[in-house]
Amino acid sequence: MLACGPRGEWLGRLPRPHRIEEKLLSDYWVTGVAGFIGSRVAARLLKGGHQVVGVDNFNDSSDPRLKRWRVEQLDGPDFRLEQLDIRDRRALEHLRGQGDPPEAILHLAARAGVRFSVEDPWEYYATNLTGTLNLLQLCRDWGIRKFVLASTSSVYGEAAAAPFREEMPTDRPLSPYAASKKAAEELCHCYHYLDGIDVTVFRYFTVYGPAGRPDMSPFRFVQWIAEGRPVTVYGDGRQSRDFTFVDDVAQGTLLGLRPVGYQVFNLGNDSPVVLMDFIRLIEEKLGKKAELVFQPRHLGDVTRTWADISRAREELGWKPEASLSDGLDCSIEWYLRNRSWASRVVT
Repeated sequence: MLACGPRGEWLGRLPRPHRIEEKLLSDYWVTGVAGFIGSRVAARLLKGGHQVVGVDNFNDSSDPRLKRWRVEQLDGPDFRLEQLDIRDRRALEHLRGQGDPPEAILHLAARAGVRFSVEDPWEYYATNLTGTLNLLQLCRDWGIRKFVLASTSSVYGEAAAAPFREEMPTDRPLSPYAASKKAAEELCHCYHYLDGIDVTVFRYFTVYGPAGRPDMSPFRFVQWIAEGRPVTVYGDGRQSRDFTFVDDVAQGTLLGLRPVGYQVFNLGNDSPVVLMDFIRLIEEKLGKKAELVFQPRHLGDVTRTWADISRAREELGWKPEASLSDGLDCSIEWYLRNRSWASRVVT
């Protein structure tokens, strides 16, 4: 049986930020530490006995209750929270002056989501490209030799063949979000080539799990069905996604800390699921029927995702462990335990 992640009620507090006079000691920086994947990566590092500096600006891209709940689980003597914006180069330089360089930066901060990027592409490029540039420059100036970048399966666009392999062309993105992440990948290669920074790029495939992103279908469907709200489906529901459990992704991300030169890896489940089948499984587990409302498919949404994970398996020794059924059990259990506030999270 899959072990679920941390649970409990959100109390609305944050870990104490370090004081300026304290020397900043860390093994790793994790940007986007209040995010879905970033918080789980940081939790695994802390559990392994490492010191972690978590960076996040707590922006309004999603409900702050989720971000604060996630970070609350990380409170402890080996964790430092820095509330700053990676777009702010001066703030990063100020942080640099407070201690020794970390062994690596795991850059998981991003503006994510296809549909919102069409509405505000400037915000996505400022965060996903300029923010990445600032961190890479920090690596160059501070002598940090390892950089891990969170990218996305969205860079494959409407790939001609499936499953998606890392060497496939990714020069036809369908959204500003996908284009911004592809540009970040290329920027990382520049700094690898020019400065010898060892870079691991991960393309994540539809990550789900406890305390997930509220703009993504897994969180939305659980909340909407549990609360008897209409379930919006974009398109005909026959599109498929390679749903991947968050703790599998977090484990894979940490395996990317080893030296690879410059390498791109898919982290997916290698088992795509039709969206309507996904909804039916949630209905079965909650014992409730969904009220489906169909809307036109967004042009930025791809019709399928499917990861070829042979490279990650062969070179990193990684494979997903969680079945979709067990992963959904954890997600639903978390939601029901935190329902008093999770039911009000804006989706």
